[in-house]
Amino acid sequence: MLENDLMRYFGFATFRPGQKEVIDSVLHQQNTLAIMPTGNGKSLCYQLPGYLLEGLVVIVSPLVSLMEDQVFGLQKQGEKRGIAFNSQLTGTDRQYVLHHLHAYKFLFLSPEMLLQEAVLNRLSQVPIALFVVDEAHCVSQWGIDFRPEYLDLAYARQQLHHPTTLALTATATKEVEADIRRYLLPGEAAVFRYSMNRSNIGLIVEKTTDKMATLRSYVARLNGAGIIYCATRHQVEEVYQSLKSSYAIGFYHGGLASDQRKMLQQQFSQNQLTLLVATNAFGMGINKSDIRFVIHYDLPDSLENYSQEIGRAGRDGLASQAILLYQTHDEQIHYFFQRETQEQINQLIERSEVDQGVPWTPLQEKWLQKSRKIGVDQWQQTVEQNEQNKRAKLREMLRYINLTTCRRTFLLQYFGENSQTIDPCCDNDGLVIDQEKESHVSGQQDTWQTLLLKMFKDVN
Repeated sequence: MLENDLMRYFGFATFRPGQKEVIDSVLHQQNTLAIMPTGNGKSLCYQLPGYLLEGLVVIVSPLVSLMEDQVFGLQKQGEKRGIAFNSQLTGTDRQYVLHHLHAYKFLFLSPEMLLQEAVLNRLSQVPIALFVVDEAHCVSQWGIDFRPEYLDLAYARQQLHHPTTLALTATATKEVEADIRRYLLPGEAAVFRYSMNRSNIGLIVEKTTDKMATLRSYVARLNGAGIIYCATRHQVEEVYQSLKSSYAIGFYHGGLASDQRKMLQQQFSQNQLTLLVATNAFGMGINKSDIRFVIHYDLPDSLENYSQEIGRAGRDGLASQAILLYQTHDEQIHYFFQRETQEQINQLIERSEVDQGVPWTPLQEKWLQKSRKIGVDQWQQTVEQNEQNKRAKLREMLRYINLTTCRRTFLLQYFGENSQTIDPCCDNDGLVIDQEKESHVSGQQDTWQTLLLKMFKDVN
């Protein structure tokens, strides 16, 4: 029985909803799409089969931080055969890993790294037990303008001799599901869809003319650990500077060095830090079940991303809060990003017609290769459609902001689910934050930088 294997390798007596069905599917060599809510244990769906099947488990992951989270989680379980094969490794280290793949069980890498000729060639020479695409919705959301390599994963599967494939995501509309099946799971595939509803997470939107004051008010009233999400690195650091004198707080974004990010993840997981201000690069795989609240200081660009990010709260099943702060015109940052993308696309099209002798950026090189592969006209049409989809998603996000009816019902219907009555459910249904903070931290606290220096002093 699979329950015996679950107990043997992980010490759990029972599966969470959906896990056993997904695992059974891939063990029967069935290509599988699993749409399961954040915090429902998607990682187990490839980890347990990995122990039961001969060969290497290859996990395609969109972010370095997510790979590091997953490897750290494996290490905490005592599994030493996991490796994040990314730019944080030196060239020498990457060569070592490629020549010693037999020593590893779980290999995490980005689609860009996977599609490098030397990497793909080497992987094609070893038995692949399972090919996993984590955060598979990226095929639909990032495939054109940001991560075109996601669209080439079907080619990678072909080069790897069509291994059994498992696509995992927490949120997917019917359209996104269709994209995942089209690009990753050709032919017959088993699809397991479970409700993305997290009934223990209360939903609140606060319209304000002073977001910092409103943020301070919420943080002062909320207990436990929390994440504050911002749209840009600059905003992350600004919020951090405003709160650091009053709370045990750190900040996290892609501009930090790898060792700094790892230290922050460890400090937050071990409750040395109560608050973390971050871009959405943080949290996609962090194994911390007792996050009591997620606050969006800036407006997310889609309900998909919003649902992913609030799902990092309350994984232990206890009451938690998702609070979104909105100030008039917050959506302009996303319109700016969209205009910037469109301008870069226009420049690329112009430059592709007339060589100006100016070096291409890495992203422009990717776009150029893709446009040449499928034809400039078709590529441009696809990009324009993608931009229209982004604007439509942002409009739905704004509809959520301005709702006067139940927010949970709206979210569930957006993802094609039936509404579920929960009381109190959201601010429109009477949910309020009235608790007093049990242990408000006052005075100067150690920042993550100070904690890092102390640890080095202790070692020396």
